Amino acid sequence: MEKNRLDELIEKSIALELNAAGLYKLFSEALPDDADFWWKLHLEEKSHASLIRAAKESFLKRGKFPYDIVADSIDELKKSNAKTLETIEKYKAVKPTRQEACKVAIALENESGECHYMKFMEKDAETVVETVFQQLNRGDKDHERRIREHLDSLAIES
Repeated sequence: MEKNRLDELIEKSIALELNAAGLYKLFSEALPDDADFWWKLHLEEKSHASLIRAAKESFLKRGKFPYDIVADSIDELKKSNAKTLETIEKYKAVKPTRQEACKVAIALENESGECHYMKFMEKDAETVVETVFQQLNRGDKDHERRIREHLDSLAIES
């Protein structure tokens, strides 16, 4: 893969993780009953961004970057980032309901870049590098499932 293209894919993937973290932080602040839930996801997304950055800094120069950790479409990543930033602006102006926050987060977790990251973390590691990254991230996965479970618990509370 061309180095400039890979650099852009990595940077856009990091941006998506940080934008997701920003959205979850906003939900944490806007929804006090769910603050801990969203804050944990916020921290996990920041951790994902850090892991991707560490992979870039540590392994890219040596040709050992785990390519599967990032999506392969710059355009999809740009769209996902733009959509996430628009969503953040929307919910800065209007507080979401608890259910709405969950539905928005589920949609985000199904975006190309987020989905790609999770698939990488769930696949069988093929290299030592992949194994290391999966072990570092073992507790920070399956966001969509956890958000769906939270959404279901909200329905039970009603």
